[in-house]
Amino acid sequence: MNDIVSYFSTIPSAHRSLILVSGITIFWLIENAFPLFNFTYKKWHHASINIFLTLTTIIINFFLAFILLQTADWTIANHFGILQWLPQMPLWLYALIGLLLLDLIGAYLVHLVEHKTKFLWRFHLIHHTDTWIDTTSANRHHPGESVIRFTFTTLGVLLVGSPMWMVFLYQTLSVVATQFNHANISIPKKLDTILSYFIVSPDMHKVHHHHVLPYTDSNYGNIFSVWDRLFGTYMTLPKEEIIYGIDTHPQPEEHNNLKNLLKIPFQKPHKTEKS
Repeated sequence: MNDIVSYFSTIPSAHRSLILVSGITIFWLIENAFPLFNFTYKKWHHASINIFLTLTTIIINFFLAFILLQTADWTIANHFGILQWLPQMPLWLYALIGLLLLDLIGAYLVHLVEHKTKFLWRFHLIHHTDTWIDTTSANRHHPGESVIRFTFTTLGVLLVGSPMWMVFLYQTLSVVATQFNHANISIPKKLDTILSYFIVSPDMHKVHHHHVLPYTDSNYGNIFSVWDRLFGTYMTLPKEEIIYGIDTHPQPEEHNNLKNLLKIPFQKPHKTEKS
């Protein structure tokens, strides 16, 4: 555990980029070999849109990273945050509690709020317009949503009192987890079910991408599945019944055109769009 702390305390930016690219590459190869759904689509066109949006997320996080660093350093220097107020404990338990809490605020809570707040939903909607969910869909976020999610991550670091090594570890696990649970991969149902008791499994997250309510408003987690189970937002749906996309934007010119995707938050809402 000390080696992990040491590594993530000084992890080079190049290593973080390599993890992101390696994750997409590995899951891309796996989903080509063992697909959950046999899509008939222009995969490179679809990937180019999602990768562009992924790059905007990386750029935004890069330029705002100093805020995370200053927040983490401030919590340690001022003995502020949940972790700082807990009694001494084994390092592995300290890390697990911190990761769970960061996942609660930086992934589950922001995701829930985006679905329940009309203004924020307009930005998050871009992620749900994808009708071909695969590993490239993981970071299909409007630049505005990237700022929103960064804000909640910073809030999580402040409230949890996370040291910077834990923030880097959380972000790394978060990237790999979202690439995994979005990947168009088929794994045995029993294995997926077992995984879903601990982490957000592919079948569990795919339910969230079903095109209509109430399934769209379920399974908000990213790394750990405990929060959905604890707060009653966990749902299941046979994969044979899942239809990707969002019912308010069913046309290709709405969900498969980069220019339109960037404009969606500022367009007049559809009459059927939820508030």
